[in-house]
Amino acid sequence: MKDLTHCVVTPNVNSEGFAPLGVGVHRASTIVFQTAEDYANPGQRGPDGYSYGLYGTPTTRTLEAKLTALEKGARTFLVPSGQAANAIAMLPFLTAGDRVLIADSVYPPVRDFANTDLVRFGIEVAYYDPLDTSDLEAKIDARTKVVWCESPGSTTMEIQDLPVITDIAHRHGALVGCDNTWSTPLNYKPLTLGADIVTEGLTKYISGHSDVLLGSLTVRDEQLTTPIRSTLGRMGISVSPDDASLVLRGFETLGVRMKHASQGALQLIERIQAADIVERVIHPALPTDPGHSIWKRDFQGASGVFGVVFKQGLSDRVSPALNVLKTFAIGASWGGTRSLIAPMPVKAYRTVRRWDADDLVLRISVGLEDHQDLVDDIEALLAEISR
Repeated sequence: MKDLTHCVVTPNVNSEGFAPLGVGVHRASTIVFQTAEDYANPGQRGPDGYSYGLYGTPTTRTLEAKLTALEKGARTFLVPSGQAANAIAMLPFLTAGDRVLIADSVYPPVRDFANTDLVRFGIEVAYYDPLDTSDLEAKIDARTKVVWCESPGSTTMEIQDLPVITDIAHRHGALVGCDNTWSTPLNYKPLTLGADIVTEGLTKYISGHSDVLLGSLTVRDEQLTTPIRSTLGRMGISVSPDDASLVLRGFETLGVRMKHASQGALQLIERIQAADIVERVIHPALPTDPGHSIWKRDFQGASGVFGVVFKQGLSDRVSPALNVLKTFAIGASWGGTRSLIAPMPVKAYRTVRRWDADDLVLRISVGLEDHQDLVDDIEALLAEISR
């Protein structure tokens, strides 16, 4: 073998006995085959085999396996973001003339995707009241192929009665999908409550460090895997093994991070509720929350994300007052190590369940800082709004 060939051909090194705790990063586009016959029949390698980097590497498969086990599902697929997971969870199962029913409190990009792209594909889009299963029962029909849930709902955090919803949907032959990013599979397992597909924005709590974009969708039934895998292949959608390795690394501390964030959120909420400028705090773990009984029945815990609704007429004061914050950062997303705060509009994203308060919910995501520093920051913010 000549020198130039030595530069290109990688030797096989003995890896026996090398058992690190960290997952190796396997980067690949081309996967080689030992024989021409193997190359001619890549399908014989099965869904867990390797044929091309687009369809997975040992790094991405490790993350998929971890998610599948936690979600208690049959198989997981990785995609570039949580919103990509939501879109791919619907697209393979809808065709022109079909109907999709979506919870009115859904993540706004899902609403935009449905109203722009699904409608363009000839799919009828309708929304149902997330707190009224009779509204879903009245709107569902034989053309409905997908019922989409998000529990808690985006920003306003409505808790849906998933077992009842899945019963209604399945009686009419529809699949049920659920965005589970707020809870993560540690605190909520939609597939065990009847959902067919669960999506996660791995960008948030599961990666946990605000430095990677990734999403996942896990199916309850193996029969759903082929339509999803085929759609991903046709669209050329794949994820970087480097990104998957970052999520795997963050995954290991998910439990302790969630616990710290949840405890910090409850400590902050106690202070916020005492302020006379606050109308209410939105968080399903609070006994006063409308969805608390279902949350207590179906969930194993809460995250550190909650919303604050101020007294009527005060919303214009909130955004300027954020400039006094020293520990909280002002920014979108949540679930990382840094506590975040962001004013969120609501009314433009509701068409069924009317929002009667001022058009602003202050979304707070508690991170890993000392709880007292966060309390001091929130007290300064409340004082500034009052002033």
